[in-house]
Amino acid sequence: MAQYIVRRLLLMVPVLVGVSLLVFALARVLPGDVFVAQSVNSGLSPEAREQLREEAGLNRPLPVQYLEWAGNAVRLDFGESLYNKQSVNKSLKRAFPITLELALLASLIGIAIAIPLGVISAAWQGSPFDYLSRFFGVLGLSVPNFVIGTLTISYLALWFHWTPPGGKTSVFEEPWLNIQQFVFPSLILGASFSASIMRMTRSTVLGVLREDYIRTARAKGLYPRPILIGHVLRNALLPVLTLAGTQVGFLLGGSVIIENIFSLTGIGAITFDAINNRDYIVIQAVATLAAFVFAGLNLLIDLSYAWLDPRIRLA
Repeated sequence: MAQYIVRRLLLMVPVLVGVSLLVFALARVLPGDVFVAQSVNSGLSPEAREQLREEAGLNRPLPVQYLEWAGNAVRLDFGESLYNKQSVNKSLKRAFPITLELALLASLIGIAIAIPLGVISAAWQGSPFDYLSRFFGVLGLSVPNFVIGTLTISYLALWFHWTPPGGKTSVFEEPWLNIQQFVFPSLILGASFSASIMRMTRSTVLGVLREDYIRTARAKGLYPRPILIGHVLRNALLPVLTLAGTQVGFLLGGSVIIENIFSLTGIGAITFDAINNRDYIVIQAVATLAAFVFAGLNLLIDLSYAWLDPRIRLA
């Protein structure tokens, strides 16, 4: 097991390098740069822009720029924002807990909804409950998050004259205000999260229910509940776990629109601002962090396989 973990950690290195190279190249394909974005607001002259580019090192060859940034990133120093000169590390330290809380709440809500619905829908295949849950699953996958988020904000303002507070509030300092900030974005992301997990759970449970050993358990006179919990779920959760892990990764790196709609100053907010401002340094740091989170989640998922199914041995 230890050798397997070490090998997987070593494989993360080329993944992170590849992601950073790709993002570095794609960010510079965008028209303009951070100083062009600044000149829109401050009216910088072309000569001043060139001087700022030279001071920031953007006139140097691209391989030199990348190697300098990568060398600092290895030491966990992502540099300073080209737009506002703030430390990228401090910005990520402020923003990541917000995105992490949002992703964890949405994941817990989604799993709490999806797995029971998927299991019951499979156990009662063809029933009205099955058709209703499948309808809501398709609806959750079809309607974009930003549409539901925009409608939620609009109806809360029109009907109740209230909108969720934005910004950053710690759950330990002001728990009630924190709940107000996160309840609606968490429910919206959790509903979308639960749709795909519910469909996968239903499909895998149906497949396991048709196995011979399930028929044998029924023939021995076991009650349906012990069969579902002790035999079906343990074998059906492997693909569900894989999908849930990747979805959590997407929540950590892909909640840009929801965070901006609900004015949450998380990773999504600083990513959105960095793209608008052509702030290469921030874009590279966020993309590298997202790649590291995805690789770490995939490692945890693989390690959990051996716990769920003792027949799997990781070596």
